[in-house]
Amino acid sequence: MDDYTIGVLTNIGLFAFVALSAYLLLITGEMSFGQQAFFGVGAYAGGILTAIYGLPLPLAALVAMAFGALAAFLVGLPTLRLKGLYFAMATLAAAEMARILFELFHFQVEIDGELTGPDGTQGFRGIRWVFENGIEPAEYVALVYALLLVVLIAFLLVERSRLGAVLRSLGEDPELAASVGINVSRMKLGVAAVAGGLAALGGVLYAHHNTYIEPRNFDIMLGVHSLAYALIGGLGTALGPLLGVALDVGLLDGSRIFGGARMIAFGGLVAVLLIFRPRGLLDESVVHWFRTQAWRRT
Repeated sequence: MDDYTIGVLTNIGLFAFVALSAYLLLITGEMSFGQQAFFGVGAYAGGILTAIYGLPLPLAALVAMAFGALAAFLVGLPTLRLKGLYFAMATLAAAEMARILFELFHFQVEIDGELTGPDGTQGFRGIRWVFENGIEPAEYVALVYALLLVVLIAFLLVERSRLGAVLRSLGEDPELAASVGINVSRMKLGVAAVAGGLAALGGVLYAHHNTYIEPRNFDIMLGVHSLAYALIGGLGTALGPLLGVALDVGLLDGSRIFGGARMIAFGGLVAVLLIFRPRGLLDESVVHWFRTQAWRRT
């Protein structure tokens, strides 16, 4: 594969994490426009831990995921008391506050004669762990997809378990879920924390792929796209958000068919699907049909 193809595949894998993060909240009935904040927390935390403190990437990723989960938990404490559009706007406001904090964040240390670390609006350069350890682009994309496969397997196992049924019941009828003994508030807060940790993992990998990040990498458009990926791909399975990312990053952007009109094409695709398939391409009915066909063949 050439460098361009590897770059496109890597971006699909990286944005799949934040798309799955938004999807996880969607199936519990919550529409978040703020998952880019936790993507950013992971990127900054992971970059600091490897570039300044010299931690290996696997350990830095775990710590960054913990930071992302904690940040999502703290944001969820007040915002999950809100419903519908109010929750969506609250998460957007929280994400914009996080972006502004990234712009104000200055933490630089001199390493080998150079200042390394976040420098506000000037960004964060020198996240070179991948290159310093001789990891080639093809090897890195394999790492990204290996981690994504682990996450997908976990999602698919949960979908077939009692926990998966509980999560979907929260989105379909929270009052009924509460009537059978489910602590709705606690469950949704836990889901928000897991989604934050998942987005943070994507952020760590994103920072080490780009080697440079800046606050505008984590603006509102990333949040809108991550939500749209799940809505386009479908809410019937965790494969849906991946389909959404592949259609946008892989087809609309990677193929260069639409050129500068890519955002217009993407917006049109979202609008059409929301009208004709409000639960996405791989909605619950499509997934049920596929599972029924697979069951009959076995």
